[in-house]
Amino acid sequence: MTVLEGSRETERKQRRGRESRAAAVYSALTAWLSRPLADFHLVLALTGLLTSIGIVMVLSASSVASIDPATGLGVYSIFKKHLVFVFSGAVVFWIGLRMRLRHTRLLSPFAMLFCLVMLLLVLTPLGSAGGGAQRWFVLGPFSVQPVEFTKVALALWGAHVLVSKHSVLHQWRHLLVPVVPVAFLVFALVMAQPNLSGTITLGVVLLSLLWFAGAPKRLFAVLMAGGVAGATVLALTASYRLSRVLSFLSPNADTSDAAYQATQAKYALADGGLFGKGLGQGPSKWSYLPNVQNDFIFAVIGEELGFIGCVVVIGLFVGLAIVGLRIATRNLDPWIRIVAGTLTVFTVSQAGINIGYVVGLLPVTGVTLPLISAGGTSLWVTMFLMGLLANAARHEPESVAALRSQGPGKFGRLLRLPAPEVYRPPTRRRVRPVAAAPKRARPSARGTRATATAERRRSGRDHGRRTRRGSGA
Repeated sequence: MTVLEGSRETERKQRRGRESRAAAVYSALTAWLSRPLADFHLVLALTGLLTSIGIVMVLSASSVASIDPATGLGVYSIFKKHLVFVFSGAVVFWIGLRMRLRHTRLLSPFAMLFCLVMLLLVLTPLGSAGGGAQRWFVLGPFSVQPVEFTKVALALWGAHVLVSKHSVLHQWRHLLVPVVPVAFLVFALVMAQPNLSGTITLGVVLLSLLWFAGAPKRLFAVLMAGGVAGATVLALTASYRLSRVLSFLSPNADTSDAAYQATQAKYALADGGLFGKGLGQGPSKWSYLPNVQNDFIFAVIGEELGFIGCVVVIGLFVGLAIVGLRIATRNLDPWIRIVAGTLTVFTVSQAGINIGYVVGLLPVTGVTLPLISAGGTSLWVTMFLMGLLANAARHEPESVAALRSQGPGKFGRLLRLPAPEVYRPPTRRRVRPVAAAPKRARPSARGTRATATAERRRSGRDHGRRTRRGSGA
């Protein structure tokens, strides 16, 4: 054997070794994913990782913005407030995980009605105005946005209506009414605040509901065209929205006005490079990038953790999308399927919008990065959504069988989780066919005349007999 042949043989052995190791890893991963409750554990892991990254990055990004000499607040004031939202959000996550999904579906109409009332009340003097918008209820040191709860209520109630009308969804009237008119009413109330970013995310919820319900594709073309036309009109009717759109189309025209935040976000991402400047070492939080702990926290991730940190965060959201859609496809209950798919698309699309305008692919809309941006109503709502998604993972057929046969396990006993209910499809009422009455032969005209003649003759003979009897008497 020559040296060349020996080297080739060595390369073949190395290639076979790499292929065998890759096949072993793939088979092990496939075997783990095929286990019951794999999706449940993945939702818990992804939620925990994203929340932990958010805690660290809010601590780093908010240290400068927390300092307020007028009130004497220290460098940890915003971080402490975020921790309060995280711990309270963990309770909300547990509530969403422990709720009976059947009861959640029954309560969805009341939740939708409550949110509509809140959207009306926030436009009254009961609501708090700030920054040219009136979209909050101020409760002591905290503020609550009803539009965040409306997103969840619309998803749960819309899925309930569409599943209840499943047999008649092929008719446009039943497909669109009442989900689309109610959604348009919600859009109008939210735009009256005004809140364009909230309207966009609500539109994503509506499109997701119709998609997972099996609406025809031409309907989405019409809705998308109407959405683009509506967004264009809204952009032209408000000066601050028009300036955002113009700054997106020509970001280098005026980098000190409407395009300031977007330009500074790009500078922060560029300064991070591949591995970043180091945690806590980013200069953008020193008033170079306003509101950095909320809407532009992804820029701080890129600046301090570099391209690697951005890829990790994006990979976690991609994993959440895969797991959520997997939960939706593996469930038998149509309501759970629609809800799981809608909530997954809504959460991941919100992350995509936030990352998109930070890197300059979309106009700035003010959408927060789920589970990572500084806490508030959005964090509560996202934690509740993750709890519902984990709850839906426990209702997969394999998970239901495992939990009912082997018990809740250590984690289920620790959180006092009830056993998931077995899905039973609704029974169809069998309508007993009614026996039709036998049809009588319709007499012909000739038969009718003959019968009438026979009746007259018979009546005439009877009259004659009575007359003769009377005369004989």
